[in-house]
Amino acid sequence: MATLDQKSPNVLLQSLCCRITGKSEAEVAHQFQFAVRVIGSNFAPTIERDEFLVTEKIKKELLKQRREADAALFSELHRKLQTQGVLKHRWSILYLLLILSEDPRKPASRVGNYGALFAQALPRDAHSTPFYCTRPQSLALSYGDRCAGLSTGMGTSGISSLGVYTLNGPTPTPQSLLAGQPPAGGAPLLGSRLAWALPTSSPPSAVGPATIRPPLVPMLPTTRALRPRHDGDTDGEVTEAALVRDILYVFQGIDGKFIKMSAQDNCYKIDSKVVVNKSLRDTSSRLAELGWLHNKVRKYTDARSLDRAFGLVGQSFCASLHQELKEYYRLLSVLHSQVEDDQGVNMCTESALTLRRLLVWIFDPKVRLKMLAALVDFCQGRKGGELASAVHAYGKTGDPQMRALVQHILSLVSHPILNFLYRWIYDGELEDTYHEFFVASDPNVKTDRLWHDKYSLRKSMIPSFITMDQARKVLLIGKSINFLHQVCHDRTPPGKITPASKSADTPKDAAELLSDLEGGFQAKIDAAYFDTSKYLLDVLNRNYLLLEHLQAMRRYLLLGQGDFIRHLMDLLKPELVRPATTLYQHNLTGILETAVRATNAQYDNVEILKRLDVRLLEVSPGDTGWDVFSLDYHVDGPISTVFTRECMGHYLRVFNFLWRAKRMEYTLTDIWKGQMCSAKLLQTMPELSGVLHQCHILASEMVHFIHQMQYYITFEVLECSWDELWNKVQQAQDLDHIIAAHEVFLDTIISRCLLDNNSRSLLNQLRAIFDQIIEFQNAQDSLYRAALEELALQLEFETMKEKNQAEGQWGVTAKQEEEEKARIREFQKTIPKMCSQVRILTHFYQSIVQQFLVLLTTSTDESLRFLSFRLDFNEHYRAREPRLRASLGATRGRRMSNI
Repeated sequence: MATLDQKSPNVLLQSLCCRITGKSEAEVAHQFQFAVRVIGSNFAPTIERDEFLVTEKIKKELLKQRREADAALFSELHRKLQTQGVLKHRWSILYLLLILSEDPRKPASRVGNYGALFAQALPRDAHSTPFYCTRPQSLALSYGDRCAGLSTGMGTSGISSLGVYTLNGPTPTPQSLLAGQPPAGGAPLLGSRLAWALPTSSPPSAVGPATIRPPLVPMLPTTRALRPRHDGDTDGEVTEAALVRDILYVFQGIDGKFIKMSAQDNCYKIDSKVVVNKSLRDTSSRLAELGWLHNKVRKYTDARSLDRAFGLVGQSFCASLHQELKEYYRLLSVLHSQVEDDQGVNMCTESALTLRRLLVWIFDPKVRLKMLAALVDFCQGRKGGELASAVHAYGKTGDPQMRALVQHILSLVSHPILNFLYRWIYDGELEDTYHEFFVASDPNVKTDRLWHDKYSLRKSMIPSFITMDQARKVLLIGKSINFLHQVCHDRTPPGKITPASKSADTPKDAAELLSDLEGGFQAKIDAAYFDTSKYLLDVLNRNYLLLEHLQAMRRYLLLGQGDFIRHLMDLLKPELVRPATTLYQHNLTGILETAVRATNAQYDNVEILKRLDVRLLEVSPGDTGWDVFSLDYHVDGPISTVFTRECMGHYLRVFNFLWRAKRMEYTLTDIWKGQMCSAKLLQTMPELSGVLHQCHILASEMVHFIHQMQYYITFEVLECSWDELWNKVQQAQDLDHIIAAHEVFLDTIISRCLLDNNSRSLLNQLRAIFDQIIEFQNAQDSLYRAALEELALQLEFETMKEKNQAEGQWGVTAKQEEEEKARIREFQKTIPKMCSQVRILTHFYQSIVQQFLVLLTTSTDESLRFLSFRLDFNEHYRAREPRLRASLGATRGRRMSNI
């Protein structure tokens, strides 16, 4: 036979029941089942270590004893204790003080309840349905109920409370069951405890005389038409106490016994079959709305809390909602404890928790949950800065409590954004894994396009409490730091460029910044922006000569260095008049270096001169060197950020236009020199006077036109635009300002030099005029070449004649004289052809100029209309062209109306 210590606990417990009762194993089966149930149950639930609940219980006990001053003093002392942090286990100490506050000498008001409980017959399913399953754990008994009446040392208070307050309401304890109370002097023996559980048929002498006690709950008058509803009833009326318990479940999103979620109506409601008073039904429906709001908020947080793609901002938003729900759960715990305290007393007393009192309790939480539910709806599908904007929009309300709530949530939500912002503006770091920040980075962009393409603004992610100007400055600050490190290779720590300010380490710091967006927050951004931008511009000007390169563009590519351009043209003329296919770039480069050494260009910085080069454009059939020659300027490194490939393309277009216009001026100068040099020589040929006069008139018209065009291009376009650019560059606060001013400068030049798409017809007319000038040069050169050849032959004939006469011979023979006259007649026959050619050139030239003037007068650019007045200052073309008269009249009418 096995020894006693080898037996199972069940065998030992059964033996103990047999020893105490003195009965056989078959007879103690009922008591044995009850003993197993008691030992294996959880009558005393684990106490939640919540300091808040313990303090509330202590203050409630003091208020019950009408010690309001002591309760206030305790609250103040507890607050000071929390701020000092001297004690680490405040909950344990407060719990101990609460236990010690119970007076062991006071009458045990619930001692008899144990006897009542054990004296009742067990239900048939006692082995499968323990007592503690009759209520959810969320409504577990409070500490006060557990500790009340423990002077007898018997079990836990959970048994006593269950015995007194059943699921259907308070049940008065029968007087016949109060006879088996243990002696007041001390704890009863184990045998006496189990003896209370004996059937009521036991002789009363076994337990001693009964003690007379008043009932805990007075009997209610039976004046209602319907009896109260008990377990198993289907026709009884539901009591208010049962509805209160159901409502507390509903507050947590749990279906109660009578109040359940209706999927069809999307609300909590009492089944129409349940018998309940109409006022209680209406009140319960109003209260159940809180559970629906709770479910809405909780569903959002549960769905988003585990979503990593929701990002840090979204997780902060969920955390703020969890905080609000936590405070809400604190209120529910207080309500639960109130219900548990009322379970042993009459629910109809003034201190009982009723539905109307719940309406008062939940008024503020309901308003807050409504706000949170509306906020959750508005924030659906949003993340990052867009989510912060949605929260900020709800803070614009006149209700100070709601505004404070939203500000608290916003401080939590904006905390990650402000952390992103401070790391970006002070360190240039961007770790935005979930794309929540309003600054975006493209890792595929190369270093040479870092400033233009690598970083950009996500406008949808800019929080509404950050202005577009602030967002632009934030973008520029971090972009400047990265540009310095990666492009300029500047190793200066960001902390030395701008001193790092205090970051938003906590939501409290974020709240302080948000409360002063136009003050402290703006000052932080402005300080970092000015310091970083100033340092970047200093590096570009000091180490990379940005302003010197800008001036070099003006001097060489925009023909601002007059002596250099004129001397270069003189040196290049023999080469450029040749066909374009016969040119070699190294020959032109040598001529360029010669022009640099012979002019003031030699005094420029070596860094600038080594970037100046010659470029040959694409050759078309029939092109000469004038058509394909171009100056070039090599840019690389940080300055290529300002002088981008697109900008250099614009410079190339402008240079070709200016070079062609300069060539016209150079050509007309040669024409004038030819006329002046040949004027006296050709006086001996009066037959040429008419054609020469026509040439002089046409040349004068062309000179006037080119001079006015050159004045317009040089002064009204280039100089005025350059002055505006230089002023903007001197006042620029960041690199973007310089880039923008430079782009405006190029766009202005392109448009006013007729190189944009809107001025294509004007440019075609102007190029046609330039072609006529070249044609006129060729025609005049042919004319003068033929005239000078004829003059040379005539002089040679006269010289030969004089020489023969000097030698005493005949001057010329008849044959020679006849040949001379025939040659002169042939030359004179070519003069009308020359005259007609000059007249044709004049006609074509004047018709093209007239069309050009018509286009100028109808232009939207006021400066071009003024140019048309200067080109036709004596109204010579107006008299020839009716359209020009109409256009000029309309223009003058507009001017007079403006005056």
